[in-house]
Amino acid sequence: MAASARRPRTEYDWKRKRRKAVLVAATGALALGGAAAVVPTAFADDPVTSVLEDAAEILPVDDSLLGLVDVGEVKELTESLTYAGEQDAVTVSGPDAGYVKVHFERLLLNAGDYVTVSNPDGTESYRYEQSMVDQWATSITGDTAVVELHRAESGPASDALGVLIDRAAYGFAADVVDALVADKADQARPEESVCSGDEKRRSACYRTSYPEVVEHAEPVARLLIDGTVLCTAFRVGEENRLLTNHHCFTETWEAKQTEVWFGYDCVTCGADTANIPVKVTGQQVLKTSKPLDYTLFSVDDFSRIDQFGYLELSDEPAKAGEAIYIPQHPAGRPTEIAMESSVDGGNCVVKNAVYDGYVTGSDVSYYCDTEFGSSGSPVISRDTHEVLALHHFGGCPNSGVNAQLIRAEIGHLI
Repeated sequence: MAASARRPRTEYDWKRKRRKAVLVAATGALALGGAAAVVPTAFADDPVTSVLEDAAEILPVDDSLLGLVDVGEVKELTESLTYAGEQDAVTVSGPDAGYVKVHFERLLLNAGDYVTVSNPDGTESYRYEQSMVDQWATSITGDTAVVELHRAESGPASDALGVLIDRAAYGFAADVVDALVADKADQARPEESVCSGDEKRRSACYRTSYPEVVEHAEPVARLLIDGTVLCTAFRVGEENRLLTNHHCFTETWEAKQTEVWFGYDCVTCGADTANIPVKVTGQQVLKTSKPLDYTLFSVDDFSRIDQFGYLELSDEPAKAGEAIYIPQHPAGRPTEIAMESSVDGGNCVVKNAVYDGYVTGSDVSYYCDTEFGSSGSPVISRDTHEVLALHHFGGCPNSGVNAQLIRAEIGHLI
């Protein structure tokens, strides 16, 4: 899983923390409520790549600001269930693993036959009826996955038919992931994305006091990319459209290796028990942009996630001091919401309505707490519940790409 390539920072650059942009009105500037961010005058109709890809100067932002962290390891396996074999099930297990995700090197089936991947008691199970090559199965929560071949007794006895498992991804336990995230933040920069004590709270803790905030957190999903990498995404618009960061993934083949978890939040405020998520798989990348750090994509089996609702990109500029909140999956945990900030006197607010991102003046900054794994989260207005920015950088202030700029490029697709 390749992240976007970035030029190394100079001695001056690493100290400046993406300085607030000093903008000059110019031909081709996009008006943003009294300020102007210098961007190209036209936007491409190309279904995949943004026109800014070639037209905009990419600023040298430190790679450590990217919110990516590996939360598992992949190990080679040689397991098979064939039509000629005597066994019809195989167990794949990793001691203390948070999840197990098996990879099919080959799955060849006769019509009517199928393979299931389940946990031992069958409470989580996924069925595969179509033949496939080089594909991940959906992850199983816990340390054990059972792969079972279901076939008609009258079928041919063939070593060519069946399933071949060549590797599996084993998720690290939650405490290991938390330690990795903390260690990476310490190594990456002196100021973490958690800006003054971690003031994020589980979404369940706001169900009574802020039901509208919790409702607008429901379209936010956890991403598990290629078995081991975490990001966040959210549904945008009524159709089958989701938005995440370009630095999470950029191509359709990567989307197809990505799990999208909806409804993954804690049952109650004080408990560690999480709801069983609805897991779907990425389907197609519709448009992506490195300068604006977004990827718009679709998922398979869209009807299963339609129940979680959607968010809308704001057509109004963010305003300094505007109250905001960020639903997210930090370190892959169940949904947490950053809404409080002692740095800002109590509530999370917009610090700078115009701030440097990959492109001069492309971002909105804030001191809402985020962590590795929060990349791709929506920054939402407390007043309108519309998305003001797409979170992508830490650094305190943290920042997200201005939603107006993204909307100008993908509005016709959502």
